[in-house]
Amino acid sequence: MAAKAPLVISDKDEMRKWSRSVRSQGKTIALVPTMGYLHQGHLSLVSEAHEHADVVALSIYVNPGQFSPTEDLSTYPSDFDGDIRKLMDVPGGVDVVFHPHNLYDYGVSSKNCETEEEGNGAVSCIEQRGLGHETWVRVEKLEKGLCGKSRPIFFRGVATIVTKLFNIMEPDVAFFGKKDYQQWRIIQRMVRDLDFSIKVIGSDIIRDKDGLAMSSRNVHLSPEEREKALSINRSLSSAKSAAENGEVHCEKLKSLVTQAIREADGRVDYAEIVDQESLEAVECIKGPVVFCVAAWFGKVRLIDNIEINL
Repeated sequence: MAAKAPLVISDKDEMRKWSRSVRSQGKTIALVPTMGYLHQGHLSLVSEAHEHADVVALSIYVNPGQFSPTEDLSTYPSDFDGDIRKLMDVPGGVDVVFHPHNLYDYGVSSKNCETEEEGNGAVSCIEQRGLGHETWVRVEKLEKGLCGKSRPIFFRGVATIVTKLFNIMEPDVAFFGKKDYQQWRIIQRMVRDLDFSIKVIGSDIIRDKDGLAMSSRNVHLSPEEREKALSINRSLSSAKSAAENGEVHCEKLKSLVTQAIREADGRVDYAEIVDQESLEAVECIKGPVVFCVAAWFGKVRLIDNIEINL
């Protein structure tokens, strides 16, 4: 039996009023932040959220701050009505969906646009009269490596909007998938550093039957590209097995993965073995690490990772 349709709120003041009303009743709130086009990975977060709070809220907001002018904001998939139907099929459903139209004023009507930082693709279009927003949240060290190397404005966009969601929705606990491992750790660090009273939980990667990590971008893969993309998870699993069997030198493990992806016609953005908390690269595995990969298949950039706990 399907759950009832969630309350949909688009106004941030109304959203804050709803959250405070719930909290005034002594109930706890779990938040699942998403950019929509929901798949089983998102829905698993909703199911897990029910185990940690009295009510479950989910946000759907495609965040322009995460995309540079050369990235795929305009082609990011969207199906709001389909998302609501999927949420109703999850046992317990969700109580509320926050679907704001805009959470950050980029001042795009201004003609006084300048590149904010040379070479990073970010454009600042804040109007001279002070209309437009200009405050960003950055987790300076954790954002520099891995995806931060090729997407230098991505994590400031994530951290800023998640901060706004936390301030508006006031959850007690928030859920992030570990597929976006760096993002999860950045949000954890941000919550710690800024004294948010929110527990941030990272949930295990949900994969399709063939092993491909679920992602909204998978829809853009051709059948041939999808088959080739399976080389990511297969090679990561092989690297983990090799490490557990005594191969702890990271260069050898990274070579195993990059070679497998390239042989499948993928283009490797990065393949790094890093400490699970600091995200600093290691040369030899001596403790808990995570092997993170980003690779292109066709026009689609995929990320994946595997934790190695020796």
